[in-house]
Parts: sequence; C-alpha cells; structure tokens
Amino acid sequence: MSAKKKIKRTVAIATLGCKVNQYESASFQSGFEDLGLELVPVKEDADVCVINTCAVTGKAGAQSRRLIRKVLREHPKARVVVTGCFAQIASQEIVELADRPICIVGNGYKHLLVDIAVAEQHCDLEMYMGDIGARKEICDLPVRRFAERTRAYLRVQDGCNRFCSYCIVPYSRGRCRSQSPDKVLEQVGVFAAEGYKELVVTGIHTGAYGHDLEPRMELLDLVKSMVNGYPDLRYRLSSLEPTEISDELLDFMAASDSLMPHFHIPLQSGDDEVLKRMNRRYSGADFAEIVNRCAAKLPGSAFGIDVLVGFPGESEAAFQNTFNLLASLPITYLHVFPYSPRPGTVAASMADQIPGPVKEERVAILKQLDHKKRVEFYAQQAGSVHRVLAESAKNKHRRMRGFSENYVPILFKASAEIANQVVSVRIDRVEDENVFGTMLEGDGD
Repeated sequence: MSAKKKIKRTVAIATLGCKVNQYESASFQSGFEDLGLELVPVKEDADVCVINTCAVTGKAGAQSRRLIRKVLREHPKARVVVTGCFAQIASQEIVELADRPICIVGNGYKHLLVDIAVAEQHCDLEMYMGDIGARKEICDLPVRRFAERTRAYLRVQDGCNRFCSYCIVPYSRGRCRSQSPDKVLEQVGVFAAEGYKELVVTGIHTGAYGHDLEPRMELLDLVKSMVNGYPDLRYRLSSLEPTEISDELLDFMAASDSLMPHFHIPLQSGDDEVLKRMNRRYSGADFAEIVNRCAAKLPGSAFGIDVLVGFPGESEAAFQNTFNLLASLPITYLHVFPYSPRPGTVAASMADQIPGPVKEERVAILKQLDHKKRVEFYAQQAGSVHRVLAESAKNKHRRMRGFSENYVPILFKASAEIANQVVSVRIDRVEDENVFGTMLEGDGD
C-alpha cells in the first residue's frame, strides 16, 4: 500500500500505555509528517485521529474504551484509526463501540498504519489484524523525533515468550521479535543527529533481545555496540527481569560512564508461593540477592520495582512477605498495581480472587512505603554532585528540572537555554519528594 498524495491536513495521535507504545506513536508521527500532515493535539479538530491503546490491566482496557468513545464523539468527521494492544485483543468490542466507520490496525501491521490512515478510499469497517502469535519479524518503525521529550525511547524488541499467568501481553504482542543490530544502531544515529543526549533502551521483554536472531545475540552485545558507536550518549536500560541481570552486565555498567546506574526490575510479589502461581522464575531470596549484588557493584544506584498486589490467593501473610522484602532492600521507588483479571489468561480463572477493597488497602500500604523509600533515597544524595540532563522549567516551582544519572529529579535555577544539556548540579536540600540543587558555574555541554 502506498500513499503518494497528501490527502489529509492534520492528524492527532492519542497514546496510552508503555514506552514501546510511545515509541511506536512517535514513528507514526514521523511518517505522517513526512507526508506533509500537521500534528495537532487530540482535543483539536483533525482529519485523522490515531488511538494507540493499552490492555495490560483492566484499568488500561477501560481507559482505552473511554478514549475511543471520546474521540468518536468529539471528532465526528475524522478518519479514526485504532491500534495497540486493546485493538489486538478486543477488536469486536471496538466495532460495537463505533457508530460510524472505523479502522482497526493490529500490532502486527503497525508499520502500515500511516499509509492505511491516509488511503484515499476506505469502507465502513476496515480491520488489519492477523495472528500476532505467528509474526516472526518486528515491525520496522523508524522515528525521527519525540514530541516535547528530551529523552528518546529506543525500542529494540517486541513480544514476550514468558506467559506469566496474569499477563495478556504475549497474546496482544506475540512472541519475542528483535530489531536487527544494524537497524538499532541506525536509529541511535538518527537520535544522536537530532540532538538527543539520553536514550531509554526499551522493549516488551528487553532482556530477551537477540535470542531470536541468527546468530543469537545478548542484550549486552547490543549495549556494547551502542556505547562503542555513540559513547557521548547516556543510556538507560528499561525493565529487566531479575534473572537477566548478569555480573557481566553489571561490570560493564560499572566501567562505563554512558550507562546510567538505574535499574527497573519487576518483582510482582515477594511471596514464593504467589510467585509460583504467577509463573515467575525466581524466589524472594533470589530477588533480594540480585538487588543487593547490583547495589554492591554500583553504589548509589536507583532501583524502581514493579509490584502486583491482590493476586488470586494472596493471603495477608503473603502480602506481608512482599512488604517485608521491599522494606528490607535498598530500593528507590515502587510502581504498584492492583491485580485485575485479564480474560484469556490462566490467573483469570483461578479461585480465591481478592476483593477490591482488600486490594485497594494493600496498594495504599505499598504506596506509603514508596513515598518513604523515595524520600530516604533522595536525602542520601544531599551534598553530592550529579550530571543532570536538564529538561524543562514547566513545573509549579518554575525551576529547571532534570534527572541525575541515578534518576533523581532535581530542581535548580537555570536559563531556558540549558534545556537538553547535561550539566553538573549539587543537591542542596530535600523537601518531601522535591529535590533542590544548584547548577555549578561554568558548566554545560
């Protein structure tokens, strides 16, 4: 399919969900702009509206439904294209939501979305779906820029083979598919030429990068090639499974100024029996050993932890095991989610589903722990000097805000011209979760 005519004038893109979705929407934007379309906010009138949906939780699915209804209602004349994980697993539900022509593009056809969206002729219902589980290659989705983002997401992988019992992602994203190293480096080069200083290396199962390639590669092989090819960039590794953090990776991170000392690791539960029912492949003790090993090899590192509470059969004692484990570890912050059944997953049909109020109470307890851990970690940084990527002064404090190597958000006085520069900042004080610092004179890229 080819779109040779610049038929449409404006396009709005609404994105829900993960970093991979954000990356893919940025690719859509690049493609539309190459055809001469103007990107506008979704609240404004547009000729084309693209909705990139999420379905990782019940809440995300509900948000996707609401957004689709809202766009259909507020853009009565627009060409509406729905894609993403909710589109992949709930296409019939989307059809029933729509009271007018609509186009649904599955995750395996996202590389065609721009051409589909601007095609001259279309019918009342178009569906580009297919069996996502049968896809063998990752969609090629090059990106030029991220709208209003200082850090760029670099998608290197899609899909997942793990089949955790609660997770819909292998059904909505398919199996692991890796981008070729040449394509990854090409994309890094584009970001470098566009002036980005920091890239977040991401995927659906980032640590499985390269296992499907011939010859097989490891994520560390790719990381080394990026650092060697573009040593002036800063890199953050997105979510890695606990069992995928090797001593070799830690040694390389410790020796490199390019890799940021920041880990995002999913725990999900600190109770061994719950972990088994989740089909996670480690114990609470394993997790503790990994976090402590990371902290020993890279002192001062930040640790973000994903936790899923209220899994079927999670007793009060099991939840307490999770709390105790997290409280005992040198973690920085938590992402806490209440379990929500996803139809088609093993856990959805398990007995002993946890009542909503119990889940809400446990979420609140862990969010209190999250606050305590953040404040403690930030306070430990007082007096230290960090290399900070300045991002924006658009905040209630009206100060420049940026992130240190170990992901501390620091507020400091600086001119707007400092944005997108890496500068040295001394942390002066911490007020609750607000960290204030001073930029050292004469510094900047």
